[in-house]
Amino acid sequence: MTRVALVAFNGDQMCFVHVLLNSLDMKRKGFDVRIVIEGSTTKLLPDLVKAGNPLNGLYNQVREQGLIFAVCKACALKMNVLESIMAEGLPIADELSGHVSLADYIKEGYQIITF
Repeated sequence: MTRVALVAFNGDQMCFVHVLLNSLDMKRKGFDVRIVIEGSTTKLLPDLVKAGNPLNGLYNQVREQGLIFAVCKACALKMNVLESIMAEGLPIADELSGHVSLADYIKEGYQIITF
């Protein structure tokens, strides 16, 4: 089985939509896919839960399928969204001086794709 970690760094909503779409597509096609949210992308998360957000439905599909595996604690803190992300129940990661360790994903056989 192909293992892929989609790592979203870019805080642009148009870029993040590709992470959401590709994760769902890969899951449907039998990939073991995980989303890792880093950098300025963390600031998008609090708005995605709002019903009026155009990405809300897509985001909810990704959440329901359990595809978000890590949100960077240090980046969420820097973007002032850590509390809202924690309230949302998303998995927070901080094993690399407050950040997500991509080496751990590589060790587990995941191909890293960044957005």
